[in-house]
Amino acid sequence: MVLLVDKPRGYTSFDVVARVRGIARRMGVKKVGHCGTLDPMATGVLVLCVGQARSVSPWSPYDRAYVGTMKLGERTPSQDADTAPDATFPWEGIADDELRDAAAKLVGDLKQAHDPQLPPMYSAIKVKGKRLYESARKGEVVERKTRDVRVDAFEVERDATNRQLVHFKVECGKGTYVRTLAHDLGESLGSAAHLTALRRVRVGEYDVDDAWTIDMLNDACAPMVEAAEDAKAAAAAAAGGR
Repeated sequence: MVLLVDKPRGYTSFDVVARVRGIARRMGVKKVGHCGTLDPMATGVLVLCVGQARSVSPWSPYDRAYVGTMKLGERTPSQDADTAPDATFPWEGIADDELRDAAAKLVGDLKQAHDPQLPPMYSAIKVKGKRLYESARKGEVVERKTRDVRVDAFEVERDATNRQLVHFKVECGKGTYVRTLAHDLGESLGSAAHLTALRRVRVGEYDVDDAWTIDMLNDACAPMVEAAEDAKAAAAAAAGGR
């Protein structure tokens, strides 16, 4: 089966897989995997493949849609709020029209500062068998290959009460780092920006409104888990009585 889970903030995608695998194994199903990671800070729809569906994942190439918030004038090593700012830049003079124009220039097949977009060190990409974020947390810098990405829409709007915050919606292809998009937007304005919130609301035709939270999944599966464990215990008892 294909299962949609609304990943909570602070969980890695692998944490979610582990939680669902723990439920599935108690029901006699061993294989669980995901079709596209989300950063620990991000929330939103995570497509999981369970059982036989694990070997077929046509959902991976699907386009994605995100909503989120970025903060102008501050740069962080991870390009999001998971690390503290390491530099500040003026942002007060950035007009709304400038912001929208700069976002519009980042739509299409990106040929920008990273030409094309360079995966940030704080990512789950593996280089020589080691995930980049593992190297980043040790202070190591690893040479990375560039990647082409596609952005179909990038809409921005200033927060009504705090003009340093910018809310956005992004529609893009697989492999696009939204935090790098925010970083590049700030840089193109002569300032800086990093993500403070990110939510994936769609993967292909799958919407986050149709996703399970982990607590909902636990509650829904509890009777089936109990029935599976009772059946296993009964089978073991019957085998022992022979």
